[in-house]
Amino acid sequence: MVQWWYGHNAVGFFLTTGFLGIMYYFVPKQAGRPVYSYRLSVVHFWALIFTYMWAGPHHLHYTALPDWTQSVGMLFSLILLAPSWGGMINGIMTLSGAWGKLRDDPILKFLITSLSFYGMSTFEGPMMSIKTVNALSHYTDWTVGHVHSGALGWVAMITIGSMYYLLPRLFGKPQMHSVKLMTVHFWVATIGIVLYIASMWIAGVMQGLMWRTSNPDGTLAYSFVESVKATYPFWAIRLVGGVLFLSGMLIMAYNMFKTMAGGSTVDAPVLVPAGQHA
Repeated sequence: MVQWWYGHNAVGFFLTTGFLGIMYYFVPKQAGRPVYSYRLSVVHFWALIFTYMWAGPHHLHYTALPDWTQSVGMLFSLILLAPSWGGMINGIMTLSGAWGKLRDDPILKFLITSLSFYGMSTFEGPMMSIKTVNALSHYTDWTVGHVHSGALGWVAMITIGSMYYLLPRLFGKPQMHSVKLMTVHFWVATIGIVLYIASMWIAGVMQGLMWRTSNPDGTLAYSFVESVKATYPFWAIRLVGGVLFLSGMLIMAYNMFKTMAGGSTVDAPVLVPAGQHA
């Protein structure tokens, strides 16, 4: 229980709140629009702070943890869906009146797609916390797919979009070296993530079903080794997805170095209080 108090708070406060702060800054900046609802952003923050720390027991269903503790973890995980989706909708609706920019702005593509993955993974987490669903998903690759829809789809994509926004400004350039390479990176990364997480979802459901299938006499129909063998094709798809995502990061590295070449860091302007001389 102590382990998962820290484990789930690592997800909640290291991989969620900080990156939501990034989202609330960079999406309005790149879209040129104010945050859709400032009030919702404040409610989003405090609801996450209060609710996230109670969700850890959903990792411990069907273990020696007291049943009431498992139920509390499930309940707060389900409650967590509301603020998570409130924040996701707040970020996406910030684009209201500027949807046309998505067509040719790869930075916005990264930022808004990351919000879509955030919404997807924060729906999937509460769903997997339900005990009857968890009975199928626990210990399977479905959990791996869920983690990576958040880690690659949400955290990585929002970070990439923010870095593409920052880098030219830091080195006094009008834009990145190649906008076309940014677009290529977006599609390569997105396809890679989808292959990665979809293969893990399918493999996880298959594993869960194989592990619980029994013969009429009550013995297990499949050995664990058989479930591993059946998962091989999905691990191959996962490998392809991971290689695509890594390729996108190499494209980004090349684009970044070309952007930094010949540039010089830009000092922030010195703000002098009224009535004083610089």
